[in-house]
Amino acid sequence: MEILKVQNLCKTYGKGEVKVEALKHVSFSMEKGEFAAIIGESGSGKSTLLNCIGALDTPTSGNVSMDGQDLFSMQEEKRTIFRRRNIGFVFQSFQLVSELTVEQNIMFPLLLDYRKADPGELNEILEVLGLADRRYHLPGQLSGGQQQRVAIGRALITKPKLILADEPTGNLDKKNSQDVIDLLTQASRRYQQTILMITHNQNLTASVDRIMRVSDGILTDLGGMTNEKLS
Repeated sequence: MEILKVQNLCKTYGKGEVKVEALKHVSFSMEKGEFAAIIGESGSGKSTLLNCIGALDTPTSGNVSMDGQDLFSMQEEKRTIFRRRNIGFVFQSFQLVSELTVEQNIMFPLLLDYRKADPGELNEILEVLGLADRRYHLPGQLSGGQQQRVAIGRALITKPKLILADEPTGNLDKKNSQDVIDLLTQASRRYQQTILMITHNQNLTASVDRIMRVSDGILTDLGGMTNEKLS
């Protein structure tokens, strides 16, 4: 079942001599439950691509469809609601609300949508993330790895069609980085969650189903490959 379809996506900044083509005719699709990684150097266009897919930025041309719905044919208000309900985000900087507990931070996207969390589902997510004994802690009382686990829980709670992870291990040490990748892999397998992650660390792509590379705004699909083949 196709969840995401990106067609001929282009993003251009500036004009004339200062014109920068950040994305050049990018096309690919993802199936339900697929865990894919996009690798690329800093400035290659991978973050721009993720922002366009997540409707945080508007492409210059091209289409992004999620579960058959074209994001950029929607009115802005409808697109905002669709994004909140169907796309989960995991950022490098965690972006937790410091005054809210672990449990409240995870439930936050539902509260924004005037919905209540199912207690059983919330407890399951806390258990899977190893946060059951931290549910009433504030972010300032957690390690960096624990804070990123909360961010993953926040992305999972709405059962989104797609989770976009933007360098989710960028602020973590090697062990916590691997723990985060393991949790994302588990979410993909356990919940059939579709996940698209960008990273510059090729060592973290061993568990993903598929790897794509962005270089100078051009995407190349490398398929399911080992790290040896990437070098």
